[in-house]
Amino acid sequence: MAKIGVEESLHNVTEALKERGHQVVELKNESDARECDCCVITGLDSNVMGIQNVVTKGSVINANGLSADEVCREVENRLQ
Repeated sequence: MAKIGVEESLHNVTEALKERGHQVVELKNESDARECDCCVITGLDSNVMGIQNVVTKGSVINANGLSADEVCREVENRLQ
């Protein structure tokens, strides 16, 4: 299965992805995202200063307002 990076505070998303067989890595800093096929972020601090640094070639999913199941579906859609 895919290697998914998930921000620390998204525990419910982490558990849901693990239940679906994905390898989940906790995103603590930018280097954690480099080897991930997809990253899930809270969106709370994204682009605060108007600066965007690309650290992964994988998809980035903003989980703000989504349930854990919705995030899992979005991850799986992007990985296809």
